[in-house]
Amino acid sequence: MTSPFPRIRHRGRPPGRVKLWSGEEPRFPRQLLARDVVRFAFYLPYDHPDIASGVSHAVESYMRAVGQGSKTINYAFTNDDEGDALHEERWSYIRRLLLPDRPFRFIEELSEPTANRLEKRGYATQLIFNGGISSSNGYELCYRARLPWRTPSPDSVSLLTATLPTEYLEVHGAARVRELALEMASQLRFASGHAGLALHLYRSLRRSDVAFRAELLRYPGIDLRTAWLGAHRMGLRVDGVHWLNFLGQPVLGQLGGAAALRSRLHAPETIVHELAGDRVVVSLGEGPEAGDLSAGKTLPAYSELARVLEPWLEPPRLWERIWLGEPVLHSSLCFTEDEARRWWMRFLD
Repeated sequence: MTSPFPRIRHRGRPPGRVKLWSGEEPRFPRQLLARDVVRFAFYLPYDHPDIASGVSHAVESYMRAVGQGSKTINYAFTNDDEGDALHEERWSYIRRLLLPDRPFRFIEELSEPTANRLEKRGYATQLIFNGGISSSNGYELCYRARLPWRTPSPDSVSLLTATLPTEYLEVHGAARVRELALEMASQLRFASGHAGLALHLYRSLRRSDVAFRAELLRYPGIDLRTAWLGAHRMGLRVDGVHWLNFLGQPVLGQLGGAAALRSRLHAPETIVHELAGDRVVVSLGEGPEAGDLSAGKTLPAYSELARVLEPWLEPPRLWERIWLGEPVLHSSLCFTEDEARRWWMRFLD
């Protein structure tokens, strides 16, 4: 059976960060560096105690859908530990971490050494569920609660993301994936969120992976946002356009509400569905689409929504960093500036 989605599995050797005495890079074994997935992401502009019950519900919903086991999720990392298998004791500890109770409310209440340690690591609580340290099966859930400052930065958000392999979508169908996304979102106090096709990166690529980057740029419906750091700084902006687009306040209010948004979207496959709590999900078709620029499949419904949301979209991230002694764009895909800008503006140009 032929997959309706492009199968993107990039194998290779990650860039070496050390060199041998001879000056050559060590020869790491080939491994899976990137793969296609379905990705959910929710941006929550609140501290953990304010969103704990919704996050717990989303975690339980995801785990019920995928099941715990060797082929899905059987391992968890908590905060900055080295991870452990998901046995009963581990689950008990995780559920305590997900409770709203904390020994302090704001980071300013802590001693200076403790506050400095939390500030250095950049989060209050972090949970990562996957198939283990070397797993690349496409199943993963991550939760990162922002630091609870008394006066938080307007850009700072808590972040909940999850992925499914595209094989899950093919076996269970788009309706079931949509149902899972809605169930996970149902109790979350999100400002924005999405579900759709995406690239999951397990390692940074090499600058020489030109052909792979060119292949990715063919498919405007595949989200590459995870190649950039800084998603926990999304604030009230929207991270692009996807198959399912969750909009809460204040963006929905600034758009004039659900009815006003619906009146501006005319593509026949676009549906604006109202959710409890003055929120909506905008669906661009019955299932996600990758598109294909080489075949003229430009995803006009995605472009239409992008133009409506343009004032709130996250701006292009084009800053540089030093990688192996050379300046490159701050992207694990090692995009050139032209490639990065083309992808970021793909629905607006």
